Amino acid sequence: MKKFILAIVIALGWQQAAMAGFAEGATAYNSKNYAVALKEIRPLAQAGNADAQHLLGLMYYMGRGVPQDYKTALEWHRKAALKGKADAQYVVGAMYYTGNAVIQDHKQAVSWFRKAAEQGHGQAQQVLGLMYRYHMGGVPQDNVIAYMLWNLAAANGSVNAAEQRSAVVKIMTQEQVEEGQALSSAWRPNTPLPQKSRTGGG
Repeated sequence: MKKFILAIVIALGWQQAAMAGFAEGATAYNSKNYAVALKEIRPLAQAGNADAQHLLGLMYYMGRGVPQDYKTALEWHRKAALKGKADAQYVVGAMYYTGNAVIQDHKQAVSWFRKAAEQGHGQAQQVLGLMYRYHMGGVPQDNVIAYMLWNLAAANGSVNAAEQRSAVVKIMTQEQVEEGQALSSAWRPNTPLPQKSRTGGG
């Protein structure tokens, strides 16, 4: 029993040390001290810390403290994305959307954007709304779902989503607007987003 408790204490101690290391790395990154950031972040990323994997991915993506390398950026972001990190899921989706370091694949982009959007990620909601509006990546053309997603993204502070919602509402019926409002009011983060609406199919 003592060994078990000791193992838990050691694990918790490492976790706290890891979070302290990540905080130091993130602070260094934000202060543009990329050498210190890399020293703190890389071991945590290699040990499986999703926040560190995402930040290391950003460093490779931007070429900060390391040579710019989109393929390596994608590898680190994908590791974090598979652990459920919404920011990383959004970046992986964006890389598939643009074909950056991968073959362009809008279906893959939709899949990753949806994972992030379902966690309440505003940018992912905004882009997923565009894909519904313009029938991309295998999703149906559906102005109601686009409106719903832009409603959610606008509530998360996305100016683009608010503008896109204002534009699409001009071509929607009152019934469609009401359905979009009802869907966005009913939805809660970390639950599935609807994949089609009752009134908005184009």
